[in-house]
Amino acid sequence: MGTPNFNQLRNENPLVRAIHTAVKGRARYKVSGLHYSEDLKRYLESRLSQEEIIAQVHANHITGNVLVIFHPEKSPNAIALLLQDIVLDYTKQVRKLPLRTAYISTAKENLPINKGELNQPKADAHKQNGKALLPQAHTNKQLDQASNQLVHQLVLVSGAVSSLVLSTALLHKYNLDTSILLAIQKLHTPLLDRIMLGITSLGDPAVLVLVSLGLGFGLRYHNRRFQATTLGIAAGGAIALNCLLKLLFGRARPALWDRLIHVGLHSFPSGHAMVSIVIYGFIGYILAKQFPQWRGRIFALTFVLILAIGFSRLYLGVHWPTDVVAGYAAGLVWLMACIERLELRQKYNSLGRHLQQKPEASNRMLELTHSQKPGYVFSS
Repeated sequence: MGTPNFNQLRNENPLVRAIHTAVKGRARYKVSGLHYSEDLKRYLESRLSQEEIIAQVHANHITGNVLVIFHPEKSPNAIALLLQDIVLDYTKQVRKLPLRTAYISTAKENLPINKGELNQPKADAHKQNGKALLPQAHTNKQLDQASNQLVHQLVLVSGAVSSLVLSTALLHKYNLDTSILLAIQKLHTPLLDRIMLGITSLGDPAVLVLVSLGLGFGLRYHNRRFQATTLGIAAGGAIALNCLLKLLFGRARPALWDRLIHVGLHSFPSGHAMVSIVIYGFIGYILAKQFPQWRGRIFALTFVLILAIGFSRLYLGVHWPTDVVAGYAAGLVWLMACIERLELRQKYNSLGRHLQQKPEASNRMLELTHSQKPGYVFSS
């Protein structure tokens, strides 16, 4: 069994592929996973710059290529092996992806120049310098995940709010408010009247404030102060915003039949619908986080409760359908803003604890960022 030539190795290596080796002491490689990964780019440059046989290195995370200028006595295969080991270290410790280790080990055995030519003890020692960048890479990865999650949630919320706004516009354009209320009025019975009065009381401002205060004190008692603060901001902001919108639009309430309850202020948007979706929605979010095994049931019950409160306002004849739908839309926007504030704070706190657990690695990372070894070039 003869020694494989370099072209054969180049085509079989799953991680590193040489694409230009015509000039002695200079080679360009295509590195798997480098595309759009600035963390891997910095990791490769840091690790390679520590090697005595490397004179210059430039990694490009846009093209996925790495240009290496090295000692003329070393072969491109040796550099390919070194690159492969660095990528393996990064993949195992940061990305935790499944690896074809058996195949890679076989490829390493067939290389004409083994790792011993690269001064193995010194190479192992220099690995620690590159590992100093791992906490930052882990941090950047979590931040990227948080950003992607935020974008996904914003898309969902935008779709829901757009649907509610469109529904409000259609109801108003085709003058369906009166028709819907008159149809609901036909459902009135003494028993259903009492049920709807009980349901609508769950959305009264006094009840919602008491619920918020009770949960807020409970959260503070369990050292979850930021959640308690966010709940207070959500409740107070929803009530204040609703009052402002009522004064801004000044819409009169419906008067199609004798009301069972006394109401004040203006009609648009519904305060019961808007504030209940904020407070009960936030409570449902907190409970779903605390009891993930019951998340589906919690969200279902929360949805039914909020929907029932809105319907009760129509049943009692104190709001137009467009008032309720608009209240849901405005409340949903405010609710998601408060939840995103809470989640971002929790993620940053988690990242801070992660870095505090590895202060030595973090300090080393800063040293590598602000220092450059003479004779080596780093790309910005």
